[in-house]
Amino acid sequence: MKVAITGATGFVGSRLVQRLHRENHRILVLTRNTAFAQKVFPSQAFPNLEIVAYTPTVSGSWQSAIALCDAVINLAGEPIGEGRWTPERKQEILNSRKLGTQKIVEAIAKANPKPTVLVNASAIGYYGTSETATFDETSLSGNDFLAQVCQAWEAEARKVKDADVRLVILRLGVVLGNGGALNKMILPFQLFAGGPIGSGRQWFSWIHVDDLVNLIVQALTKPEIDGVYNATAPKAVRMADLSQTLGQVMNRPSWLPVPAFAIEALLGDGAIVVLEGQQVMPKRTLETGFEYKYPNLQSALAQILTS
Repeated sequence: MKVAITGATGFVGSRLVQRLHRENHRILVLTRNTAFAQKVFPSQAFPNLEIVAYTPTVSGSWQSAIALCDAVINLAGEPIGEGRWTPERKQEILNSRKLGTQKIVEAIAKANPKPTVLVNASAIGYYGTSETATFDETSLSGNDFLAQVCQAWEAEARKVKDADVRLVILRLGVVLGNGGALNKMILPFQLFAGGPIGSGRQWFSWIHVDDLVNLIVQALTKPEIDGVYNATAPKAVRMADLSQTLGQVMNRPSWLPVPAFAIEALLGDGAIVVLEGQQVMPKRTLETGFEYKYPNLQSALAQILTS
């Protein structure tokens, strides 16, 4: 199988590329920074990998490369948890997902032959936030900024159905692994100053990066997988429970709370990512028979922090 991937040099994408490479798939990396991609994926180590320059929000010659691919995985998008959400930043977050997906779908529609499947990332931000509600794939969307971004993102992805291409939308929870959000979370614990963020009662819906990669591969290889699936572990936890488990695994105290105002001062509106949350259940994911390698937080953090 030949697979085109956007966001391939990121935390999740690089793990996915390594997995597909081990399974002898051919890989097309669409990237804004070819020099960086060549460092991440040197040709000697990845002989079946091709790197193509692209601008996510602009049509171009890169689109023709998709015609030779069997599948497309679209993971690209500006990070939402870095820096303050100025009006300009919010527009970048939206455009990178909405317009980026629009151009991917446009390329698929023009391709001859066409890829058979598009696996498109979304996020559990689709549901909005709540301390009391439980969400699954059938739940309605929220109405805050992140929910609106996810709605626009998914709407563009769904247009690929007009080209008779199978679509899998994965709504990602917080992805845990050696990198990403966890690196920021563990720093206070390393300094013996760890503890819950904000009230500690907000829900934290998560998934181990290896389970996410396995889920993406399942979406590629099983034609019956179609539609929206939550990419979260079977059991969400409260932020206070996350902090306690981190402290136990790292053998560090976990009693010193990080006040909400400190996070708001750093991230502005972006503080909603960590100060509010949602309990998201992977109902349809479990119905496919997907087996989690790390179904509980203790085992996931133990693997990540001791490997």
